[in-house]
Amino acid sequence: MSENCVYFDTLKPKKLFMSDFANQPYNILPPLPPKTDLETPAILKAAIAANRSLAELKGKAESLPNPAILINSIVAQEAKASSEIENIITTNDKLFMALSANDKKVDPQTKEVLRYRQALWQGIAKLEQNDLTPDFFVELMQTIKESEDGIREDSGTVIANPKTRKIIYWPPEGKELIRDLLANLADYIQANDDTDPLIKMAVIHYQFEAIHPFEDGNGRTGRILNILYLIRQKLLHQPVLYLSDYIIANKPDYYRLLREVTEHEAWEAWILFMMDAVKITSEKTMKRIESIQQLLEETLREAKTTLPDRVYSKELIELLFEQPYCKVKFLVDRDLAKRQTAAEYLKELESAGFLKSKQVGREMLYLNVRLYDLLSS
Repeated sequence: MSENCVYFDTLKPKKLFMSDFANQPYNILPPLPPKTDLETPAILKAAIAANRSLAELKGKAESLPNPAILINSIVAQEAKASSEIENIITTNDKLFMALSANDKKVDPQTKEVLRYRQALWQGIAKLEQNDLTPDFFVELMQTIKESEDGIREDSGTVIANPKTRKIIYWPPEGKELIRDLLANLADYIQANDDTDPLIKMAVIHYQFEAIHPFEDGNGRTGRILNILYLIRQKLLHQPVLYLSDYIIANKPDYYRLLREVTEHEAWEAWILFMMDAVKITSEKTMKRIESIQQLLEETLREAKTTLPDRVYSKELIELLFEQPYCKVKFLVDRDLAKRQTAAEYLKELESAGFLKSKQVGREMLYLNVRLYDLLSS
């Protein structure tokens, strides 16, 4: 650790005021672990409930015969919601279309959402051989932002009210200090201790946001770290927890509780918020899985009785549920049909009312309207 961090450890904590976080860099951000009780009765009760719901979600996701049916849609919507928190807005239609089309005329905001999705998948792949370290954090941000930037070097990065421009929080400054704080965070992530992993996830998320190590992309990087940490701890095998949806629904509380940890060390309220986020999101995702499964089964039954035998196959209908838009190439890549035959299959599916065609650039895409409506509800 650098002298900056050692210096804080040798000081007795002083009383801080709101102005201290707005008028100067918070260079005395306490390292982890927090010097407070993280396992109060209220937190432990909430953590038990959150762990139970998350375990049920994990089991339900693993029971799917084709996990891609769920994973593709959840990851896409998590990317959309996480980006929306940062006021990067796209529509479900633009996003799902961009996932399937080769059209290069994708608008910048949709591209940025797609990069979030790319960063998440890259992070999961790298997690098999690498642990969550400062360099890992930087790589995630660089993918999200399509940038070669690293840890902040310049001064003056602040978090301000978007309407009044009043500074709310001034994160730590100095590349060496920031890197030391990130190293401390990585040590905390990797430490084998008895703290419940969901409680640790809440602490990790706060600390990363408080360090605010990059010029941009901090919030999205931090939310990807939530999922990667749960996968690292084997609480999930696939990225099916859609936490950003809960954060959007409770955005004022999310930012208020982050500030209250900084200003008043109000860890309990923050951790309880995150436990609720895990529990409620897990329950909502399980209902989403059930809805998708029900729609798939209904479509399979209807397609079997409606489509000609030469067109119908279980594999073809399941492919239509992996993401809302389908195209000829997807059928060819799965060896379901040659190119001309695949085109005929999709036209038959449209004629039978299962799909709706849409020209995008030089390609013809086919939308599973009922799946799209379900995912957009």
